[in-house]
Amino acid sequence: MIIHVVKQGETLNSIASLYQVSVERLLLDNGLETGSSLVVGQAIVVLIPNVVHVVGAGETIQSIAENYGISEINLLQNNPNLINNNVLFEGEILAISFEGEKLRGARLNGYAYPFINQSILRTALAYMTTLTIFGYGFTATGELIPIDDEPLIRQAYSLQASPMMLISSIDESGNFSNEHAEKLFGDPVATETLITNIINTMYIKGYIGLDIDFEFIRDKENYITFISKVTNRLHQEGFIVNVDLAPKTSATQVGLIYQAHDYKRIGEIADTVLLMTYEWGYTFGPPMAVAPLDQVRRVVEYGVTEIDVNKIMLGIPNYGYDWKLPFVRGESEAIIVGNTEAVDIAARYNALIEFDPIAMSPYFYYTDELGIQHVVWFEDARSIEAKLGLVNEYNLLGAGYWNLMRRFPANWAVLNSLYTINKLV
Repeated sequence: MIIHVVKQGETLNSIASLYQVSVERLLLDNGLETGSSLVVGQAIVVLIPNVVHVVGAGETIQSIAENYGISEINLLQNNPNLINNNVLFEGEILAISFEGEKLRGARLNGYAYPFINQSILRTALAYMTTLTIFGYGFTATGELIPIDDEPLIRQAYSLQASPMMLISSIDESGNFSNEHAEKLFGDPVATETLITNIINTMYIKGYIGLDIDFEFIRDKENYITFISKVTNRLHQEGFIVNVDLAPKTSATQVGLIYQAHDYKRIGEIADTVLLMTYEWGYTFGPPMAVAPLDQVRRVVEYGVTEIDVNKIMLGIPNYGYDWKLPFVRGESEAIIVGNTEAVDIAARYNALIEFDPIAMSPYFYYTDELGIQHVVWFEDARSIEAKLGLVNEYNLLGAGYWNLMRRFPANWAVLNSLYTINKLV
């Protein structure tokens, strides 16, 4: 894999000629449209096929995959245009493999809400080990608050991604409430009811495990007891458990978001954990990268001292933020943007994309039609490569994307270049 940074005067045609790949391949791997304007500083993923296949009459995805001794999913990963439209045309050129060796196998998870665009979902699922559907809440008595998850579960299995159920502190009003969760932890009857309902739902709907996502919890002991109870019961039924953890850098880190997330104790109980290594840059905070690599690394370095590396999933953000300037604390509010959308904004305003070598993240400034200056921090192929590199550097189990709701084709190209995606089904 090559990541090419666009220079003044370059076009897709000139970049394709430079690396002797087709323009169509660049368009596909970077999610670009024919005639797309490139932005100076934009990262372009270049995957160079070393084995290609020209589709013959009557051939299918299955027959081509079998002919080359690869899985159908692998063929789709290498040719993502087939994921949502698997009709083959005689003479079509498919990539069977690319130059360069993959680092190793890894487990990948992605989070999605039930209202996700189906095309975006299906594309992502080809690269996922598991799909975690957000998310179930519960009543004061332990009854589940249902969600429309069955269409996503069906889609997940169709692309060999295993669905994970998620439970969080959502109350009957649809709001997140740590008080609501803490009342549950202190009520053994409601807790038992909830666990039974979770197990029944998992059997009925085909979930393989549970993701526990409780944040800003004050009562650490009762929370850890709850995790232990849930995990013991689910293990008896053959299910797995993942727990989401705030991004800590020490056991004594101060703050409500951190205090109940005991890395060592929770890491011993759960099958896997997700380190939520994002939101340094956030809606109400000052402009900065969402997941600066130097800060992410600090969390990982602490995490591996407390938790078995074979249990750790590294959190990766699939979004950025657009801030109006100047930033005024208590007043300013950033707007969330997709990573592909961010590049579109840069193109619209003829911005120059820059790259922070410490945060390993791209950003740019622009001035809108009202004369207001903005700064946008987002993710691109370079920042994703750097984050995914930590998975191999620290020998982690894999990574988890928060979230899959927005298009980011270049991300899948980078991921597919670096890792073989381990599937559970």
